[in-house]
Amino acid sequence: MIIAVPKEIIKGESRVAATPDSVAKMIKKGLEVRVESGAGQGAFFSDSDYEQAGAKIVPDAAALFSDADIVIKVQRPVSNEVDLMKEGAVLITMLQPLSHPATAQKLASRKISAFSMDLIPRITRAQRMDVLSSMSSLAGYKAVLIAASAFGKFIPMMTTAAGTLPPAKVLVLGAGVAGLQAIATAKRLGAQVEAFDTRPAVKEQVQSLGATFVELELGDDSTEDQGGYAKELSAEHHQKELALIHEHVKGADVVITTALIPGKKAPLLITAEMVSDMKNGSVIIDLAAELGGNCELTQAEEEVLAQGVTIIGVVNLPASLPIHASQMYAKNMTNFLLHLYANNELTINLKDEITKGALVTHQGEIMNDAVKALVN
Repeated sequence: MIIAVPKEIIKGESRVAATPDSVAKMIKKGLEVRVESGAGQGAFFSDSDYEQAGAKIVPDAAALFSDADIVIKVQRPVSNEVDLMKEGAVLITMLQPLSHPATAQKLASRKISAFSMDLIPRITRAQRMDVLSSMSSLAGYKAVLIAASAFGKFIPMMTTAAGTLPPAKVLVLGAGVAGLQAIATAKRLGAQVEAFDTRPAVKEQVQSLGATFVELELGDDSTEDQGGYAKELSAEHHQKELALIHEHVKGADVVITTALIPGKKAPLLITAEMVSDMKNGSVIIDLAAELGGNCELTQAEEEVLAQGVTIIGVVNLPASLPIHASQMYAKNMTNFLLHLYANNELTINLKDEITKGALVTHQGEIMNDAVKALVN
């Protein structure tokens, strides 16, 4: 069975779906691995590194896709990549099908069995395949470094010849994997950190990292879904949320927003009015920029100066750490691939929770109900 590892073609994507180490692991399991020339260049893996691991280097995408049984990627297919795949092939990547349902339709029309790594259920058995957690950890870490670079003051308390300077006050909105890593990184740099999340269940995790938890009292209403993600709040509760956030952003030097709701536009957490009440020189790093942003003034891939506040709409931060990002992604990918490829054959078992959860298209049909509802 032939595994194809193409070069990513979406702008700014430096990661690769397989590293030399993961290639060696796949070959050991009896798979043949072919890698497009230059696929690992952005992550500093050379063609010779892959050849030494046992892969065959293929000169271009057309030759690579033509007879590949399984294509593994980081980003969803764009341009003519779907057309290059042979009918009935398997694709494993981060499809983000709820944001790009047309891609799912096209894959179904080619009878491609497509799995989306970002839909793998967050259950114990699937922890080693959890790409979202791996990539979110990288994003939370890098967001703090970007904030520190953009902020015009020290982050830690500093005792200098000119006197003692107080530490920066950092507010993290959202305490998922990205938020928790942002908290930990900001604390390592010496900041005073507060964190807000609608889910009371994360309070202990926030406090264990040395941050203060900003709690929203919503009575007995559940604020998270079965997968542990934050649920969309009612209009009344959202207004309470905004009022609480407003009070805390006023005193913050750095705000890092990480709030996302699967399949929906990013929730608005910082309004233009809140920005006008923030201190001059403060910084907002919006990790939700690609899905509309948590800040009303965010522009994806842009740095905006508004009311003396720098707002940075970051996109695809994991790609800015391509070596570790590729290594982590490749391990998650290989674990999922070998979950499907057992006993020397590929098995798509629809009774398996992991397989079914990640499967988007199969045998000419869209299998995911949420995606199906978007295209009908």
